[in-house]
Amino acid sequence: MIRAALIALIVVVAAPLAAQTKVPSSQAEISLGFAPLVKEAAPAVVNIYAKIVTQERQRTQFSNDPFFDDFFRGLTKPQPRVQNSLGSGVILSADGIVVSNYHVVGMATDIRVVTTDRREYNARVVLADQASDLAILQLEEAADLPFLDLRNSDQVEVGELALAIGNPFGVGQTVSSGIISGLARTGTASGEGFGYYLQTDAAINPGNSGGALIDVNGDLIGINTRILSRSGGSNGIGFSIPANLVREFVHQAQNGAEEFQRPWAGMSGQPVDADMAASLGMDRPEGMVISDLHGASPFAKVGFEVGDVITAVEGQVVNSPSEMVFRMSVVGMGGQATITRLRGTEVDDLDVEMMAAPDSPSADLLQMNERSVLPGLVVARINPVVILRLGLPLNAQGVVITNPGSSGARVGLRPGDVVQDINGEAVANTADVPTLLETSGRRVKMNLLRGGQQLNLQFRL
Repeated sequence: MIRAALIALIVVVAAPLAAQTKVPSSQAEISLGFAPLVKEAAPAVVNIYAKIVTQERQRTQFSNDPFFDDFFRGLTKPQPRVQNSLGSGVILSADGIVVSNYHVVGMATDIRVVTTDRREYNARVVLADQASDLAILQLEEAADLPFLDLRNSDQVEVGELALAIGNPFGVGQTVSSGIISGLARTGTASGEGFGYYLQTDAAINPGNSGGALIDVNGDLIGINTRILSRSGGSNGIGFSIPANLVREFVHQAQNGAEEFQRPWAGMSGQPVDADMAASLGMDRPEGMVISDLHGASPFAKVGFEVGDVITAVEGQVVNSPSEMVFRMSVVGMGGQATITRLRGTEVDDLDVEMMAAPDSPSADLLQMNERSVLPGLVVARINPVVILRLGLPLNAQGVVITNPGSSGARVGLRPGDVVQDINGEAVANTADVPTLLETSGRRVKMNLLRGGQQLNLQFRL
């Protein structure tokens, strides 16, 4: 949509795929600056004001004491508390599709979007995902809005000029310039495995979240989301979610998805380091080695095995589990993706189905009734969906606690605890749990697996 023939320090010539750059050669080129680009791109970047209502328990003089805090937990009523969130967003369609960060609007109950010409719109979240920190909004009664085009972020290179547009500290729309200073930053900004970012030295501060990172053609290359800082201010290391992932979010939102769907790999792995590369007979460290593989994994179905090295997805280099998740997310659900495998000295490409984790066998969710010694406890049979949602080991089997209930939480049970036996009796399926609890009296002994560690829990109710 937006194209600028001459922008600041860049002259774009020929076709986009063969774009050439050069340093400014005249005073006219230097004085032009970024003004024409900002004039065209800035109207598509909006300010977002969101309200989030949380329930907080009334504080008492004993609140800091673990014993009394637990004692008063059921006696104090939760009080609603309104939190205001300030951030930015980017319009991606004339009818009001807006992208922002989950941490700005994901839990909001009231969202107001303000454009640069001071028009205001109510908005609703149509798709949000905390792990990716992305949310898609739909503005109400919006039409003929300015919007930005999404660039193929796989073509972005280190050293490209970039502009960050947003509303830092609530001072109003602000533009900062810099370059793309790094690619394929995984987990650096948020510490989460799903994190995969473009890095820029364009100043990004609180309030810039959800704003645009654009190139010299005015195309969106990323959604600004995080900074790396010890002081809370911008130190020249900012992170943006690549446009290719944003494109898949918009696609799923427009197709009516209620939650973001990632293809399921059914595997775990680790980056190949120098020692591992030597042991595998590789010339240099590259790719991700498969360390575990679920039997129902689509990778296992086409012949992948533990010890194989994955080096690319759809021709894009993969060097870590985070990159693997990102690349599969960009491909999206349905169809197949070409995965490059290294086994020994042989390199081949295999087509792998991009599918959801199978909910088979049935999870058989079961909740203990009010007469149980652990009322409200919810257990499920372990299957790929349960493994994915609770972060269980791929080889987990049996029955797992999905919700301990208030009584279970007090005695130390947690979501993700795999129940092996109750009072010495093995637990084979969810129906065994209420039966064994009913015959246990008030004294219960459980053998659990928590985070791969054996745990013996004994309590009396």
